[in-house]
Amino acid sequence: MSELAELHNYKLLKLLDDNPNLSQREAADVLGISLGKVNYCLRALIDKGWVKIQNFKNNKNKLAYSYLLTPHGIEEKARLLREFYEIKKKEYEELKKEVELLKTEE
Repeated sequence: MSELAELHNYKLLKLLDDNPNLSQREAADVLGISLGKVNYCLRALIDKGWVKIQNFKNNKNKLAYSYLLTPHGIEEKARLLREFYEIKKKEYEELKKEVELLKTEE
């Protein structure tokens, strides 16, 4: 899986964990990606068993769903967070070195 796909998965898992009743359209707006991309990522997360979907049967709006992270989904969210933290930390250290190098060239 590409780094970008993993980033989308992590952000979507975090968003759904924080707000399980969020619509796919709202998720797309928050994440700044297309509705189709959210739908594609969400289906992949459901297929992997990281998210389960629950329909509100008593709700007048039959399209209302709740997206709940499974225990495996919570583990994957934590794994992805650690992975991205390490990537960003490395990028930060490299940028810091580059800034210091540029300062010496002044």
